[in-house]
Amino acid sequence: MAGLEVLFASVAPAITSAQDALVCFLHWEVVTHGYYSVGTGDQPGPNDKKSELLPAEWNSNKDLYVLRYESKDGSRKLLVKAVTVENSMIINVLEFGSQQVSDLTLNLDDYIDSEHLGDFHRTYKNSEELRSRIASGIITPIHEHWDKASVSSLHREFPPATAREVDPLRIHPQHPHTSRQPPWVSKRWHDRGSPEIWLRGQVATCIEPIILGPPKRTLPQRRLCPPGARFDPFGPIGTSPSGPNPDHLPPPGYDDMYL
Repeated sequence: MAGLEVLFASVAPAITSAQDALVCFLHWEVVTHGYYSVGTGDQPGPNDKKSELLPAEWNSNKDLYVLRYESKDGSRKLLVKAVTVENSMIINVLEFGSQQVSDLTLNLDDYIDSEHLGDFHRTYKNSEELRSRIASGIITPIHEHWDKASVSSLHREFPPATAREVDPLRIHPQHPHTSRQPPWVSKRWHDRGSPEIWLRGQVATCIEPIILGPPKRTLPQRRLCPPGARFDPFGPIGTSPSGPNPDHLPPPGYDDMYL
């Protein structure tokens, strides 16, 4: 564990109990996860400064250790409290921004050899297990909660594109009636140049065009069809009768050439 031995050596004269040694180990794990120590106590002080070392008077109270930390980018601030209860230490961590709290209880005898506090290589026992418990019990819960809060905030500020663009209550703009025609009406030009208007599948030529505007004072004159024009009778869609139905009776005087 690079750096822990150097830290231990810097505070070795002050380590006089198993809880001192455990707090030293805890401090280094917090630092290796991207934090600096800024001071002791619950509130900031005039002498606070970022450092990888333990602050002055960090173990002035052997029953209650209160340390403050700040991430390297300043976005997260931690308040760490370690309470000694008989032969155990209860560690509580609060992240100021999210108010997320995590805690961990450790048995001092499982990780500290109180008979050899002056020898770094013999002071700590089961070091890898101790590191894992601190990371999973304290650091990881704080970071996971922070990451979820950051993602949630980002989604609230920038909703997905589909949520912004698709609005079931939105009223789409209507086009002017002058630019729209019924789907069953279309225009085409006959081979001979006469206009045809398609009405429900049937073609009618020689139909007087519809003129919008004030009504005429006189009735429109009948227009004669030009040579070669045709009239397709109206009927059901898809039918194209080629001649009179034999079942139909001829009109009166059908064969009288003088009528």
